[in-house]
Formats: sequence, structure tokens, C-alpha cells
Amino acid sequence: LAALHVLAALGGQNQPLSLFAADFERYAASGEINSTVADATAKVAEVRAAFPEATFDELDGMTVQLADGSWFNLRASNTEPLLRLNVEAPKPDRMAVLRDEVLGIVRG
Repeated sequence: LAALHVLAALGGQNQPLSLFAADFERYAASGEINSTVADATAKVAEVRAAFPEATFDELDGMTVQLADGSWFNLRASNTEPLLRLNVEAPKPDRMAVLRDEVLGIVRG
């Protein structure tokens, strides 16, 4: 279905897909980072408390949306004593700062 939407969007363009896609912003992504923790619930609560200005969604772990467009998801593994972190931000340096801030709490 997604491919059909792409084809429909391209239908009205006189440029190749590579030029069309260049107009869309790309986010810097951390990839999944696993951290061994003794108490995942306590660490998630600690991270949540560190971002009082954020918007939270707890559908799949805890997704934290920040005002600058950056976001991260922190969720417990169902099979191992791990927290899994994924971070995305508009710029690579912002992603690295946010990743390191969250990991500092999780691993601290």
C-alpha cells in the first residue's frame, strides 16, 4: 500500500525518485541500544521524571516526544533483563546528546 502512495505522488512529478525524496527531512537514528538493568520499571520511571516537559505515549514501552521534534522509545525486553532504547532527532548531534542523556540515567 505504501508503494502505491509513492507511485501516486511521483505521478505528478517531472523528476526522479531520488530528487523527490531529497525534499523530505531525514532524522538521525541511534538504532536499538540494549542495556542490562536490575529494575526496568524503576529506570523507566527515572527517565520519565527527567523529561517533565515532554509528551509521553505508553502504547509500546514509553515513547517520549520532545518539543524540538526529537523522540525516543524505551521499553523492557519480554525475555531478558534489558531496556531497549531507540532515539531519533532532526540532527545527528542532537540525537547523540539525547541518547547519551537517556543512557546516563538507564546505566547510572
